Amino acid sequence: MRTADLAAALREFHRDKLTLRERHVAVAAHVSNYAFNNTYQYVIAREDTHLAWLEAGLADVGATPDTVPAPAVRARSGHGKADNFVPLVRDDARTAGEFVARWRPRLADVTHARHRLMMNVVIGETLEHQRFFEQIAAGREDVLGRRANGPGSPGTGDGVLGVRWLE
Repeated sequence: MRTADLAAALREFHRDKLTLRERHVAVAAHVSNYAFNNTYQYVIAREDTHLAWLEAGLADVGATPDTVPAPAVRARSGHGKADNFVPLVRDDARTAGEFVARWRPRLADVTHARHRLMMNVVIGETLEHQRFFEQIAAGREDVLGRRANGPGSPGTGDGVLGVRWLE
């Protein structure tokens, strides 16, 4: 694979992953359940790491990443607050699967071993994120593990705060 082809593949892979990440940030703003929102924060943090790896890979081949616009995401209205974000989560599970289906077959074309392995790790973790989203959609609050004191334990209140920091 020529350097220009590798750069194009890395740029496209980065753009696709960045698109997923931006969508997850937008959806997380609608996820009021504490455990589910924590799962989204975990996914976003891992995607930030993936993007940093990809940006370093792009720099290695003398290329720069593309940017993507922030998506407009709206939760379903007219239903209970507890489940209005579930269709968004189902869409995130679907798009994670589509990302994997689109990129897994293309890895064989990436002849640069380090970049191919990095992309394979990103694909593997995206499959894990897909499973997380499927579990959230199914109502599983123990996606990242169980809290010692159970749901509603001190410090979690009844959901996610509307602001990030309190003073």
